[in-house]
Amino acid sequence: MSDASDDPCGPSPVSRLGLRVGAIFIILVTSTFGTLFPIASKRIPLLRRTVPGVVFEFAKFFGSGVILATGFIHLLEPAADDELGPANLVSAGGCLPDAWGAEYPYAFAIALASLFTTFVIQIVAFRVGTEYLERKGFTQKPHIHVVAHPGHTADTAPLDGNAELIAGGGGEDVEARHAGGADTPLSQASLEKSELEVGNYHDASEDSPAAAQILGVAMLEFGVIIGLTLAVTGDADFDILFIVIIFHQMFEGLGLGTRLAFLKLPPQWDCIPFVGAIVYSCITPLGMAIGLGVREGLSMTSASASIAAGTLDSISGGILIYTACVELIAHEFIFNPAYHKCSWGKLWFSIISFAFGAGIMALLGKWA
Repeated sequence: MSDASDDPCGPSPVSRLGLRVGAIFIILVTSTFGTLFPIASKRIPLLRRTVPGVVFEFAKFFGSGVILATGFIHLLEPAADDELGPANLVSAGGCLPDAWGAEYPYAFAIALASLFTTFVIQIVAFRVGTEYLERKGFTQKPHIHVVAHPGHTADTAPLDGNAELIAGGGGEDVEARHAGGADTPLSQASLEKSELEVGNYHDASEDSPAAAQILGVAMLEFGVIIGLTLAVTGDADFDILFIVIIFHQMFEGLGLGTRLAFLKLPPQWDCIPFVGAIVYSCITPLGMAIGLGVREGLSMTSASASIAAGTLDSISGGILIYTACVELIAHEFIFNPAYHKCSWGKLWFSIISFAFGAGIMALLGKWA
C-alpha cells in the first residue's frame, strides 16, 4: 500500500515547525509595515511633513500596479490552471473528479460573474446613497469625476490651464497664486514642484471609499488562502514560497494601504484605516496558524480544497480586476483632469510606477 505522502491529493509531510511558526510573525511584521506606511504618511502630521511627496506618489501607483497584477497572475491564473482547470482532473494526474469536466472555463466564468456583481453592487449603492443624501438635503458630486470631462457634466467649475487639482498637492503655490491675483500664472518649475509637494495630497478616489472596501474584501479572502497554503506546503517548496509571500504581502499591503489612506471619514472614525491595515496584516498569519493547527489532516490539493480555493480565487480575481481597471486606471488617470493638465514628467512618473508594481508582482508569479 502506498504511503500517504505519495498521494498527490493528500496532506504533504510538514516539518521545521519552528521556522513555520517564525514565518507567521515575519509575515505579520512585513505586511503591517507595507500597509501602515502610506496610511501613516498621509494621516500623521509629522510623517506627512517628513516623507517626500514623490515617495508617497510612487508607493500609491506602485501599489495600484500590484493590485492589477495580483488579480490576473496570482488569482485568476492559478484558479484557471491549477485549481479548476483540466490539468487538475484525475485523468491528468490531478485531484478533481473527471465528472467535473474540462470543456468549460469555470474560473473565468466565476470571475466574470464576480466582476459584474461588483459593478452592480457599486452602482446600486451609489444610487441608494445619492437618493438618501438628497432626501436629507445634501447633494453628492459624481464620485468618478473630479470635474467634468468632455461629453459629461458636473456641478464643478472647469479646471483652468494651470491645473489646480494636480494629484499630489500644490497647495502653497496655488494659495500664492490666489494672493497675487487670479491672472498670475504659475511658473513651470513651481507647477512641477507642486505636483509632488508634501502636505496637500489629493487623490482622485478620495470621494470613493468603495474602492478601499472592495479591495479589502478581495484581499482578505486571498490572504486566508495563501496563509493556509504556506502553512501546509511541503518542505521542498516551503523556503521559496515563504520568501515570495513576504514580498507579496508587503507589496499588496502597500496597494491597499494607499487606498485606505485616502478614505474620507468623520473625525471620530479616523482610526478606521489603521484598523483595516491591522486586520489585513493579521489575516494571512491567522490562515497560517489555522493551517499549522490542522496540518496533519489538511491538503490544499484535495478535490474539495481545490474547488473552494479556485472559487474564492476566481471571485477575488474578478473583484481586483474590476477595481484596478475602473477605480485605479480609468478613475485615477483617464477621467482625472489633473492628468490632462499636469506635466509630462508627472504623468510618466505615475505610469512607470504603476507598470513597475505590476511587473514586479507578475514576476513573483513565477514562484508563487
